[in-house]
This record gives sequence, structure tokens and C-alpha cells, in this order.
Amino acid sequence: MSDFNDWNQKAHAKDYLLYPENIGEHLSIDETSMSQGELYTIVTNKNAKGKKGSIVAMISGTKAETVINVLNKIPKNKRDSVIEITLDMANSMKLIARKSFVNAVQVTDRFHVQKLVLEALQDIRIKHRWEAIDKENQDILEAKENNNSYVSPMFSNGDSPKQLLARSRYILYKSQEKWTIKQKQRAEILFEQFPDIKKAYNLSQGIKLIFNQNIIKNVARVKLAKWYNDVEDSGFKAFNIVSNTIQLNYDTILNYFNNRSTNASAESFNAKIKAFRSQFRGVKNIDFFLYNSSLHS
Repeated sequence: MSDFNDWNQKAHAKDYLLYPENIGEHLSIDETSMSQGELYTIVTNKNAKGKKGSIVAMISGTKAETVINVLNKIPKNKRDSVIEITLDMANSMKLIARKSFVNAVQVTDRFHVQKLVLEALQDIRIKHRWEAIDKENQDILEAKENNNSYVSPMFSNGDSPKQLLARSRYILYKSQEKWTIKQKQRAEILFEQFPDIKKAYNLSQGIKLIFNQNIIKNVARVKLAKWYNDVEDSGFKAFNIVSNTIQLNYDTILNYFNNRSTNASAESFNAKIKAFRSQFRGVKNIDFFLYNSSLHS
């Protein structure tokens, strides 16, 4: 029923798809899982916003050399017309962007930065949760040895310590103004019981606030320097690792404040790929799946 058999990309579809006509001045580069965890590197035109005309290239794997060789099949004058490309903090992505789009300013996606900070926050919460589980186990064993029934301590909202820490996961992703009444109550108990989680939460919200403010690059530079100092004062190992990672990507992160560009269009495209996977109940024929994906992108 389709023209799949006459598709001009069919011969090399498993290795790459290339649509030079879709290239624009503003691109995104990201990776996505296509089938059974197999990764593809995807370059998209931001102006298409994840819709028709988005795909510039879909390349099997994430190895920089392989991706660069495919992208270099696009005429040089088209690649040289790219002025900005958003990407994550992976060195392979930076190398691909630098070699293939030599005139493009690299912008580290702010949401990758915030995700790293949130992972550091959750690391502290998870550590306390394991400690709470271990303590409850020890208390249960002690009660059994004394022929007593174990009764878990409860906070005013009905959470036990381990429940409090488990149920607080999603609260810590959100800003305080977005908490429900019950979430505010849970957060108040959490921060009272675990002051280090409160401090880590404030650090995570601090960097989010920097990105959300309508400020120029030089002001952002000063604010980030203050955030680094706060991280250093906190003594949190995970946050210090994040801080060091950010400093290693300092220039490309600050480039966000030029045009406030993100990888949102790439994420929109990735969401479309996931929807196709769900629609087809998985990917049995990767060539045909890529064909259908390209028809709508």
C-alpha cells in the first residue's frame, strides 16, 4: 500500500537517514532509543518544532567518528549555514557539532543541567531512605527477639519515616508554589526531619531560578559563580561533582542566555518516536519503522 519499496533511503536506512533539505540555521542533536535499547543519534531542525521537516539526520549509534562521516555527506555550504546547535554535555556530541557544523555556536541544553542537579538531590533522599529501611528492619528484629509487636513510628501526616522519604520523590522535582496542601505538609515534615534535604532542595531550585530569569549572559555568569560557592559550602559530594561538571561546560551553558535555546524540539521528536513504538507495539522491522517515522517528520 505504501511506496516503502521505492523509498530512496531504504538501502542505508538501518545505518542512517539523511535529509539535507531540512537543514536550518538552528539545530538540535540528541540520542534516542529506537529498538531494544539500540541508540540513534538524531539531528533535527529546531524551527520545525518536532513536526514535518524536522529530521536532518538519524544515524545508528553514538560513536562520534561514524556520525561525523555521515553528516559530512551533507554539502559543506549547508552545514556551514548552521549558526547554533543545542546538545547535552557528552563530549562525543560536542565533537560531532564542532567537526560537522564549524560555524555553529554550541548551547548546552539547560534541562540536562537541571536533570543532573535533581539527580544529586535525589541521591541524598535515597541515601536517607535506605538508612530508614535498615533502621526499621533492625527495630522489627529487636521487637521479635523481645516477643513484642513492632509498631512503626508515624509522623502527623500518617507517613512512617521510610514512607515519608519514598513519597517525597516527586515533591522534590517541583517548585514550592506547585505543591498541593498535602505535599506542603509532607515537605514541611521532610525538611524538619532531614535538614540536608532541605538545603539540597534549595540548591536545586537555585539553579532553576537562574535559568528562569530573563537575564543577560554576564549576569548569569555572576549568579552561577555564587551558586558554585553555595555548593562548595554545602559539603555535598554529589553536588560538588555536578558543580565541577557544569564548570567544565561553563561556556556552552552560558550560551543559553544568548537566545534561550533548548533541546525541546529534539525532545518533542523523541516523544513522537516513542508514540510510534507504542502504536506499532514495538519495532519488528527497523527499516519500515524508520520509513514511517520519516514520513511524519
